[in-house]
This record gives sequence, C-alpha cells and structure tokens, in this order.
Amino acid sequence: MTGGPFKVLDSREICRHVRYELRADEVLWPDGTRGTYAVFRQPEAALIVPVTERGTTFLVRQWRHSWQADAWEVPAGTVEEGEDPLLTAQRELAEEAGLDAGAWQSLGTARATAVSTTRFHLFLAQQLRAVPRRPEVYEQDMLVRELPFEEALTLAADGTIQHAASVTALFRAERFLRR
Repeated sequence: MTGGPFKVLDSREICRHVRYELRADEVLWPDGTRGTYAVFRQPEAALIVPVTERGTTFLVRQWRHSWQADAWEVPAGTVEEGEDPLLTAQRELAEEAGLDAGAWQSLGTARATAVSTTRFHLFLAQQLRAVPRRPEVYEQDMLVRELPFEEALTLAADGTIQHAASVTALFRAERFLRR
C-alpha cells in the first residue's frame, strides 16, 4: 500500500463494531523512520441546515452518550452503504425535524478529526413544509427547536453548539445565503 509521503507497511484491525473500525497502520518514511497511525473508519454522514422563508432554522437536541451530555445540532444522519448523501439528507430531515424541502443546495463536505475517515456532506434545505416526524428508536429523547437563523449562528459562534460539523454547516449556509 502507498499513500501520502510514506509507505504503509502493514494495516492491522484493532477492533470493529458494525460499521466502525479502529486500525493501526505501520508506516515507513523516506528517511527510514517508522511510525504508527491510528485510523478510525466511520460511515459518512449528511447534515442539513433547514431555513424557512421567515429566516428561521431548526435544531435538534439529543443525548450524546460518548459525550455524556445533551447536544444541540442540525438534523443529520448516517449515509447508508451505497446511498446518495442527498437521499440521506432528505430522509433525516423528515425523520428528525418533520420537514420536507422543495429546494436543496450542497454546501460541500467537511472532515472530522484527522484520525477519522468520516466525511460530512452538508446541505441547505429551503422551501420547507411540515411532514410527520419519524424518529428512530435511539432518537426517542430528541427535541426539535425552531429559532431565528441568526440566533443559531450565535449559538454556534459562542460554543453553545459543540457539534463541530453542525457549526461548519451553519456557517457555510450563512455564507451561501448572503451571496
């Protein structure tokens, strides 16, 4: 295997859980130095910033077990194997926020921490209409909040929204909307 400025000598799976995998890659740099990189393979995700004609948006709050805290985020969900991220976004917007959108705009992609393979697909959803919410079993505690888009930006900027991909999605949406 090759990639980047070094040669990958070995890749060893440390553990796996469903679609998550932790592995260790042993590498050799051109100067002969050896090293190990941890790689956390995760599925991709789609994040949605819904914005109404009135200038409001929707955030969802749910318990994040790994953080041991509630988190406000934009609606989001895991991209299934082989699924188009836009289809994921459309499904998740209905499931989590009870919304359907007549207009979709890609806001590009973003990455998580450098040890993770995950990529976030960011979308702006407009021309919204209400549909029945269909939260998944692990979203039973989820709350939905409609608020002014500018207030959501403030919550992202002041650190109230801790979910980094949501912060990125909100500010990318702001930039697109201000064009």
